[in-house]
Amino acid sequence: MDKFQNKYRIPSARAQWWDYSSNAAYFITVCTQGRMHYFGEIKNHKMILSELGKSAETCWYDIPNHFPFIQLGAFVTMPNHIHGIIIIDKTENTTQFVETQNFASLQQQSQQQSQPQLSSKNKFGPQSQNLASIVRGYKIGVTKQSKTICPDFQWQSRFHDHIIRDDNEYQRINDYIETNPLNWEQDKFYKSEEL
Repeated sequence: MDKFQNKYRIPSARAQWWDYSSNAAYFITVCTQGRMHYFGEIKNHKMILSELGKSAETCWYDIPNHFPFIQLGAFVTMPNHIHGIIIIDKTENTTQFVETQNFASLQQQSQQQSQPQLSSKNKFGPQSQNLASIVRGYKIGVTKQSKTICPDFQWQSRFHDHIIRDDNEYQRINDYIETNPLNWEQDKFYKSEEL
């Protein structure tokens, strides 16, 4: 294992041969810390969202407001994780991006639109428009909303991703996401322990 600043670091799970800011469809999974059931519960094969689960869902559908080059595919909130399809589609007519890593800042921005705006560039460059920055922004948004709902809430530090390579794979993943609550007890992220 490699060291950075004399500390061991876990190598990235991302494909080293792929540019994650490229136009593509990505299947992502983000788990809660310790796979704790923060987002609700499965009853009769249906997901019943908690207040934080509703926030997680709202933040997901808000992603294109922060990243206009994003289209969203299937999505599901489960008791301790979310699954979703993010489609990066950077075309010529999406050249003006709302560069926010903090979902709450978009609301503040709309309140300040009557004030003159200074132009600024993101000092982090193009990685602000890649899959990791999109997921990071989503996680930050949910975490900020959790502070009043469930102060102990935390995400796992990483997320799972899969580059979707063709239409058949897209349909298979789409079906998996949509039927996930039906198969909860066989899910690899299943953990029966609740909060």
